Amino acid sequence: MTIEYNWAGNYGYRAERIATPRSLDEARDIVTTSRLVRPLGSRHSFNDLPDTDGVLVSLAGMPQQFEVDLDWRTVTVAGAMRYGDVARLLNEAGWALHSMASLPHISIAGAIATATHGSGNRLGNLATAVRGLEILTADGELRSLTRGDPEFAGAVVSLGALGLVVSVTLDIQPSFEVSQRIFENLPWAVALEHFDSVSSSAYSVSLFTDWSEESIGQVWLKARVDEASAIGDTLFGATAATEPLHMIRGISPENATEQLGVGGPWHERLPHFRLAFTPSNGEEIQSEYLVPRRFAAAAIEAMRGLAGRITPILQISEIRTVAADELWLSTAYGEDAVCLHFTWVRDQDAVEALLPAIEDALAPFGARPHWGKVFIDRHAVVPSLYPQLDDFRDLVLRYDPNRVFGNAFLERHIGV
Repeated sequence: MTIEYNWAGNYGYRAERIATPRSLDEARDIVTTSRLVRPLGSRHSFNDLPDTDGVLVSLAGMPQQFEVDLDWRTVTVAGAMRYGDVARLLNEAGWALHSMASLPHISIAGAIATATHGSGNRLGNLATAVRGLEILTADGELRSLTRGDPEFAGAVVSLGALGLVVSVTLDIQPSFEVSQRIFENLPWAVALEHFDSVSSSAYSVSLFTDWSEESIGQVWLKARVDEASAIGDTLFGATAATEPLHMIRGISPENATEQLGVGGPWHERLPHFRLAFTPSNGEEIQSEYLVPRRFAAAAIEAMRGLAGRITPILQISEIRTVAADELWLSTAYGEDAVCLHFTWVRDQDAVEALLPAIEDALAPFGARPHWGKVFIDRHAVVPSLYPQLDDFRDLVLRYDPNRVFGNAFLERHIGV
């Protein structure tokens, strides 16, 4: 048995071996001759989603692909490419994606398969930009799907259950510039009363807190330079920072993207962290729960009620928003969402002991856990949160009837 650790070091993915094919033919040979297969992306999952008793397949050794279609305003890229690399190439060509996650280090295929997202009231998660994709299935067939196909909405956020995503076609738009400012000490009472106004005060907005104080420590505003803004040096009582900051107190902001309102390319401002540096804080565990945005204030208050248990093992929490979509396993399926993210210290036992209390507190709001982060779901409620889960199960069995791409995670949380 081989163990391949994720980038944060909290989890070791288990497999008989790890394969890195250099061509589509090599990848096809692996999936058609192996008993069990799982895709391995940029190693950003914090749980057993990639685990297998067979072969872990990384497509990072495959040839890069980058093809812009000016007529359709799309770019087709290799699924294993990182968002930061694709974004740089796009910007050089005068184009942009609609959103970026906080880390540019993650792979395209892995991010869309887990409904990973950035922040913004008007911005869907990264998977909503997908126009098409090519999936190498267990029988060796390369299946192409395009937005509008009957199976498309089920195949984009797929958790790797359908096959290896070889290429992805993404919607693009003309390149734009973004300026980033941080405001400190936003009173909780104000934030909750005016949550919609705060979260819509820029193109992308993130609130950072450790839950222990009477104010939100930092509000990160990422504004498009081409959109007018009336925000001055205060934001609902919070004051503009006068020096660069890291969201975790006491850590150098060196690896954070540029701040203080200096405009720059979209891909160098929308992520929180620079591509050239170690992501986030490194040694950590992450959890995240998405609830309908209409429950934002109540869900946040529920977390504040657990502050005494959360804060001692927390590095930082981030509150973000994401727009609704119609992708079957998206955590924002059917309704605009607010995202409650937790970056924990790397103490797996302590985190897993606390998560049931957090999940119980958020259960009245239909909280959906991020597929790639640590959650417990001891009451097995996750399947009930996805109205089209039965359709997804049927899709999986059509694509992979022998469950070559199955594993314990999918059996536990999807039932297939």
